[in-house]
Amino acid sequence: MATSLAPSPATTRSTRGVAAWAWATLAFFVFVVLEGAIVRITGSGAGCGDHWPLCNGEVLPHHPRLATVIGFAHRSLTGLSTAMFALLIGWTFRDTRRGHPARRAAVVAGVLLLTEAALGAVLVLGHYVEKNASAARVLVQGVHFTNTLLLLAATTVTAVLLRPVRIAGEARQAAAPLWLALIATVVTGATGSVAALADTIYPSPSLSAAIAADFARSSPLLIRMRWIHPAASVLLVLACLWLTLTFARRGQQAGSRLILVNLLVQLVIGVVNVLLLAPAWIQVLHLLGADVFWITLVALAVPVLLPRSAEYAAHP
Repeated sequence: MATSLAPSPATTRSTRGVAAWAWATLAFFVFVVLEGAIVRITGSGAGCGDHWPLCNGEVLPHHPRLATVIGFAHRSLTGLSTAMFALLIGWTFRDTRRGHPARRAAVVAGVLLLTEAALGAVLVLGHYVEKNASAARVLVQGVHFTNTLLLLAATTVTAVLLRPVRIAGEARQAAAPLWLALIATVVTGATGSVAALADTIYPSPSLSAAIAADFARSSPLLIRMRWIHPAASVLLVLACLWLTLTFARRGQQAGSRLILVNLLVQLVIGVVNVLLLAPAWIQVLHLLGADVFWITLVALAVPVLLPRSAEYAAHP
């Protein structure tokens, strides 16, 4: 697959500013996601009570406890992120022509941002916080994380299309491994969010006790579901190996190396996370690595899976 990620000179000048804003919006949203993980890890999901979007029924909470500060900080950052997305959509429409694919991607990101907020509200209003280990919380948690990945993907696609790429040669051969890698990443991420929830609610005193609990019939369902995450990770590794080989054969050495490096980093962090019994700092680091891996994969997928959009953006 011979593709070039060099921006088209004809359109670089007019979309440079909004493209930079798209990447800044994406980076800030990743920060919001990481702070959301801190909310879960510290059990601060109920820090603002069962009120949403207000915090304990107030715009600014008075005499807040630590959990309230953490929960309110997350809501405040989410509000700022929403403003950044709104500006991104408006700016994209202003600086691109009618029919430009970046417009559609930006609108999709906006819709996913609304569902992200709705799912956050469901977690709070449904009391799926703190030590709640119900099947309903597991479901909402998985759907919430999946929506987060889709929102990251839509924003990444917007940013890539705003700095368009030229397509050289036939790239279709990489489509199948890319789709498999993308799907495997979503499954691995969603099951990882469930595993992280289990580690938070049911901390283990030792690695041997954690492994024994995974296979004990008396263990809570959330604990017995932890094995799904490493199993999904194996599928992801195989998909990424297929993808890197395909990229290498098509002359995309840079893309192949990017995927391998990100994958190896995530595997190392994941192993350390298990060995150290999932301390807060490494859970956040693991999530950061997952977000970076996903964004990299989506960015590489745009010229392959959306060739017409990429060509249009490069030659409007």
